[in-house]
Amino acid sequence: MLKTRVITALVLMAVLLPILFLLPAIYIGAFFLVALVAAAWEWSRLLNPGAERAAWLYALLCLMIIVFLLAMQEADWQFALLLLAVIFWFFIAPFILAKGMNLSMQKLRPFYVVLGLILLPATWFALVFLRELGLIFLLSTMALVWVADIGAYFVGKAFGKRKLAVQISPGKSIEGAVGGLVLCYGYALLCVFFLPFESTLFGAWAIRFGWIPMFVMVTVLAAFSIFGDLFESQLKRLAGVKDSSGLLPGHGGVLDRVDALIPTMPIAALLVGLV
Repeated sequence: MLKTRVITALVLMAVLLPILFLLPAIYIGAFFLVALVAAAWEWSRLLNPGAERAAWLYALLCLMIIVFLLAMQEADWQFALLLLAVIFWFFIAPFILAKGMNLSMQKLRPFYVVLGLILLPATWFALVFLRELGLIFLLSTMALVWVADIGAYFVGKAFGKRKLAVQISPGKSIEGAVGGLVLCYGYALLCVFFLPFESTLFGAWAIRFGWIPMFVMVTVLAAFSIFGDLFESQLKRLAGVKDSSGLLPGHGGVLDRVDALIPTMPIAALLVGLV
């Protein structure tokens, strides 16, 4: 399993690194588009296991929504999509997660169908928007999610005792979440001190609003990265599967790898608008 995970990671890096550092920005947009369409395919399969044709149609519909909004060239429409996604994460997702496994996939399937067609395109537009602000801006924002995950994993392994969401993800602990948050604070400070202020979201917020609002912003992003992970775990448990797919051998599916980015990237894109 470890060998497979390493090989898959190396192949992805061999594809992604040249796209990031050697090619024009449009190529990373295309890479993200392929990833989000694949995630849409997996999303549909979670909602309707075995309905392969429906999954392909759902992925195509997600692609059509993105292409349509691009073709319209209406920034207000794209902003509205981001806003809808953020409203969901702030005001609806907490109540869904609070239900644990006391939910009916059969009753909620239409809701999840529509939800995926909002969240996944919104994530793509957020990633592309952040890339337009600069490669460092994009990578530093995405890295916060990875830092939170790494901190939560190691601190949780060492000190985790109290479960964060025992029904949804028994492996996650409150201590791990706090550890990930503390590591995110340290990471944000490093970005502010060692990178140009305007090149990261953290530096821009520190200069525009001050240190306390910057730390509050980091807290929000780190918290919603956990929300995204838990939300996908809940969806998989409702579907009765361990991984969203086997597209990434040793890693599960694309949705398993981008779940924490789905809430944080649209939120980060809107937060940029405040500065």
